[in-house]
Amino acid sequence: MNLTAALLGLVGGLFPVIVLVVLFLATALRVLKEYERGVIFRLGRVIKAKGPGLIILIPVIDRMVKVTLRLVAIEVPPQDVITRDNVSIKVNAVVYFRVVDPVKAVVQVEDYLYATSQLAQTTLRSVCGQVELDDLLAERDKINAQLQEILDTHTDPWGVKVATVEVKYIDLPQEMQRAMAKQAEAERERRAKIINSEGEFQAAQKLAQAAEIIAVHPQALQLRYLQTLREVAAENNSTTLFPLPLDLFTPFLKMAQGTAKEDKEK
Repeated sequence: MNLTAALLGLVGGLFPVIVLVVLFLATALRVLKEYERGVIFRLGRVIKAKGPGLIILIPVIDRMVKVTLRLVAIEVPPQDVITRDNVSIKVNAVVYFRVVDPVKAVVQVEDYLYATSQLAQTTLRSVCGQVELDDLLAERDKINAQLQEILDTHTDPWGVKVATVEVKYIDLPQEMQRAMAKQAEAERERRAKIINSEGEFQAAQKLAQAAEIIAVHPQALQLRYLQTLREVAAENNSTTLFPLPLDLFTPFLKMAQGTAKEDKEK
């Protein structure tokens, strides 16, 4: 009985200690994932960023703020923009960024997600307002690179690295869409006329070269006549036109002219 009472007394005396140890471990131990870092504040002062893995904190004295290092994608809401050539459009974009310095991301800015989103909106309006509509549509890669460079420069003091900025959609007014459609149609007609003119010019050049060859070799004209007859006969026409070269009648004309001169002399 005395031994049992002693054991019970010992357990009763250790129970508060066990409870304190369990509470200490529950409040002092933290486990951070591979993509997480913990910024430790001790009595309000930053010590360093710890993680990943098991982190031990001093209860009441230490406080930890978790920061993710994964790539974050935020969508910039549609912004009303007036381009350099006074066209009203709506533009939205997507920004990809990640935290490279957890301490700066916690200390230098209150909410780096909100701050980056607001900075992206103002930068998008500013950059798109400095270019013309044609440049905005045709040189989107250049606009994306300019947006990324400006955002990365401004977010670097926050420990944030902007990886990519992509202009997602450009909403044009209906009047501008119709005007651009007419412009594209006129451009296609212009190209068609130029191609047709170039074709006629090349055909004329070839005909001129063929005429020069026929002038040097008159027999080629007769061969061309025969080829034309063959093509006409292959089409099952009811009427066939047989062209005769004028050279065939030249001897007869000379004979007639000679006979007329002899009659006059008589």
